[in-house]
Amino acid sequence: MKPRVYIETTMPSFYHEIREEPDMVARREWTRDWWDHHRSAYEPVTSIPVIEELEAGNHPNRQACLDLIAPVVILPVADAIIEIVDTYIQHHVMPNDPKGDALHLALASYHRCHFLLTWNCNHLANANKQEHIRHVNTQLGLPVPILTTPLELMHEPEDNA
Repeated sequence: MKPRVYIETTMPSFYHEIREEPDMVARREWTRDWWDHHRSAYEPVTSIPVIEELEAGNHPNRQACLDLIAPVVILPVADAIIEIVDTYIQHHVMPNDPKGDALHLALASYHRCHFLLTWNCNHLANANKQEHIRHVNTQLGLPVPILTTPLELMHEPEDNA
């Protein structure tokens, strides 16, 4: 069974990034490398909130971003996920934006994703938040997805069979 990877909004956004600052170019290239050459080793999933965020964006490659994730499996937003989001916000795990980072983390946790793939290093792929997330998820009886950037998933996962 392939590890499940939740594709957060920044992934399709950086795949089609047009800014030319060196850090933006690097993230675009790493995102494309993972998507084009390493994604097949994983089971990519996403959610309606990701699609809604991409649709709401005002950037030149909006449709290309939507097209990129169109074939990816969409995870349902169950009622329990909203309760998880509320808990994250109450415990200051994520900012008070119920449609933002807390929702992505709740979806990835609830649906038992192995990884949450993102370039959001402030609120998601942030080692300083890991222990707080682990503590709250443990109280909720949820697993903790590994919150990471594409750089960490550039190699094929090891087969533990």
